[in-house]
Amino acid sequence: MKKVLLLSCLMMIGLAGISQKYAIIDTRYILDRMPDYKEAQKQLDEVAAGWQKDIDAKQADLDRMYKDYDAEQVMLSEELRKKREDQLFNKEKDLRDLQRKRFGFEGDLFKKRQELIKPIQDKVYNAVQRIAVQRGYDFVLDKSEGITIIFADPKLDKSEDVLKELGVK
Repeated sequence: MKKVLLLSCLMMIGLAGISQKYAIIDTRYILDRMPDYKEAQKQLDEVAAGWQKDIDAKQADLDRMYKDYDAEQVMLSEELRKKREDQLFNKEKDLRDLQRKRFGFEGDLFKKRQELIKPIQDKVYNAVQRIAVQRGYDFVLDKSEGITIIFADPKLDKSEDVLKELGVK
């Protein structure tokens, strides 16, 4: 979708014959050099690792319960077998629900990322916007998020200017 939008914009520029100013930035490059972002990413990784450790422990417990059930299954009455199968089913469902709650779409990890990373991304966006207004850029393209740029003159890359605007060296 971004490629189509970029291509459409570039074609409109060419067809209109209007001279427009544009710049290219690399938000990945900018974010990787920001101490705030590194710290937020570290916190996010630690939280995710803790949640994953908890899920892994629950998975190991479930696996042990399955193994025990398989070993005892032939000796259990129909009623006890049904009861153990229900316990296994419920435990497996709880584990999947926990995985979805922690790592699923709009789960806890998503919310934590929004809480920690989004303010930093907003700072970068605002700095880009200030530079674009100050220097009269009509377009600012980001080459880090999958927009394919076959050639870009390095003098168009304004990532360093954004870092200066943010006060990052």
